[in-house]
Amino acid sequence: MDAPMPKTYFAPHLYIPNGVHSLEFYLQAFAAVELRRWMNEDGSYHVAELAIAGNVFHVHEQVTHKQQYDPLSVQGTTVAIGLFVEDVDAIIQTALAAGGTLISPAQDYDYGYRQAMIRDPFGHQWLIEAIIS
Repeated sequence: MDAPMPKTYFAPHLYIPNGVHSLEFYLQAFAAVELRRWMNEDGSYHVAELAIAGNVFHVHEQVTHKQQYDPLSVQGTTVAIGLFVEDVDAIIQTALAAGGTLISPAQDYDYGYRQAMIRDPFGHQWLIEAIIS
């Protein structure tokens, strides 16, 4: 990252199943950059630190003894990750091509946003949005 990180910032942790060997979805769908990683002996990810346009997030294998589960293991999620972009439709197409699943197609809302929602291969829901007014 070129700019120094602020002292306080929001960096969500997205839990994935144990044994995941590729995080290509994030790199392809959102042009994420892998900043660093910690791998298990079998070559699977323990933790990866990624950034989308300089915004840091972590992908972490689930830790069941701490009740940190990936969404697929609990049949859903309680969180949607909002990602503001310039072109909702283009990002949705890229995310679908990378292996995402469409939950709701892009549309304009009367509160001034264009939004669509996808599910990534690990079950996380991404609300792709842009301010249009």
